Amino acid sequence: MRTKILLFFFSCMSLIYANDHTLIGGPSYMQQAINDEQKINQLILFVEKTDAKFIRNDVEYSGVDAAKHLKMKREKAGSKIKTAKDFIDQIASKSSMTGKPYQMKYKNGSLINVRDVLYYELKKIDAKQVGMHKGIKLTKSPAC
Repeated sequence: MRTKILLFFFSCMSLIYANDHTLIGGPSYMQQAINDEQKINQLILFVEKTDAKFIRNDVEYSGVDAAKHLKMKREKAGSKIKTAKDFIDQIASKSSMTGKPYQMKYKNGSLINVRDVLYYELKKIDAKQVGMHKGIKLTKSPAC
């Protein structure tokens, strides 16, 4: 009887140890944290996939055309843009020629500054990263 209890105890402890150290069911299969360049690419992809119209200098563009424009501006800026926030503030928020803010026009007619929309999207991207860094597990610990 004592042997069975010890075996049960050690098997539970090994499962808990393995689970806490990502050998079994922990976050080992989760994505690694993304860098700022990847965040910028995700923001551009968001613009590309949106069904809202992108307004630049009082002209409406599709998300695909807006994404092309943002990519072009990003390439021209080169190493000046180091973070996703730099990208939003210096490239994706307003026209560098006129200073007019870029806007998104939704199907219901509402207009929102692109800067606000992209900062909201960046917060969602960062929130996913916080979950990964804190080791939030998608599986439960053994019931031992």
